[in-house]
Amino acid sequence: MHTSTEPDLRHHGDAEVRGGGAELTDLAVNVRSGTPPVWLREHLVASLDGLAAYPDGRAARRAVAARHGLPEERVLLTAGAAEAFVLLARALDVRRPVVVHPQFTEPEAALRDAGHTVDRVLLDPEDGFRLDPRAVPGDADLVVVGNPTNPTSVLHPAQSLAQLARPGRTLVVDEAFMDAVPGEQESLASRTDLPGLIVLRSLTKTWGLAGLRIGYVLASPGTIARLERAQPLWPVSSPALAAAEVCSAAPALAEATDAAHRIATDRAYLEGRLAKFTEVSVCGPAAGPFLLLRLPDAAGVRSRLRGLGFAVRRGDTFPGLGPDYLRLAVRDRATTDRFTEALATALTDR
Repeated sequence: MHTSTEPDLRHHGDAEVRGGGAELTDLAVNVRSGTPPVWLREHLVASLDGLAAYPDGRAARRAVAARHGLPEERVLLTAGAAEAFVLLARALDVRRPVVVHPQFTEPEAALRDAGHTVDRVLLDPEDGFRLDPRAVPGDADLVVVGNPTNPTSVLHPAQSLAQLARPGRTLVVDEAFMDAVPGEQESLASRTDLPGLIVLRSLTKTWGLAGLRIGYVLASPGTIARLERAQPLWPVSSPALAAAEVCSAAPALAEATDAAHRIATDRAYLEGRLAKFTEVSVCGPAAGPFLLLRLPDAAGVRSRLRGLGFAVRRGDTFPGLGPDYLRLAVRDRATTDRFTEALATALTDR
């Protein structure tokens, strides 16, 4: 049962820029700026010619499978990774689900909505929010962890995550931001040797497709079949399927790799600018396209930043964090320069 002190698991970064926040520079949502690229927009427009037909996901499924070197029966296309969390919560027979926090809150929300009692493993900020596999209860039969984790930007070693896999347990690794990591280091997406492993991916973040809703699940054929039975008919639209196919091809993967390296460079620049503020601590080392900041009066700073034209993500809705945290999307250097000037003002105008 939720209490008044419980974090709002349904709050997400897009709430910061709805309605009256639409004119703000958006540092609250972790979708890569300047997306979708022109070639992807044109591909999506061309796909509209087939809207009279029911969606056929076979080509997209083959493309995703080939991208990860997996057989097609290990792939399920979904209406974003968020749908996958709902499918998992409803389709799997779970006795003791555990969610490793702080992380994206939809997995726990979906489990609770499906009637499950959820246990939390809270990672320690003093240890950089790093995962110790021994912290996860041995009798947990479902474990959910993000990698790299939203909002901490921590990239957990694949070896540590692999230690969580065991017979009789489902291990869900949310890799929604893994394609923003150069070389996709520490990914488990192509692993087939770990029992109970489920990897979730999203095309939303790198390609700017939050409004299209496209993601996928990688798991054993039996798990994929079970999740597919829980889906409604034609759950993924034809344009979304077209996006999944083309974004899994070699040219798109090369562009994503370039974008990942650029994000890493822009993140380092942002960290350098933030280091000049003695009252701001950056959680790190960071690996995702966002940073988690800890600072006094974060709520007041966030409010003043809005008045200065910038939306940032509040951190107190993530279990394991509190009112002293903000999440900040990585943007280009010019945006970072403008933001840090505004931050200097927000920190002094109290």
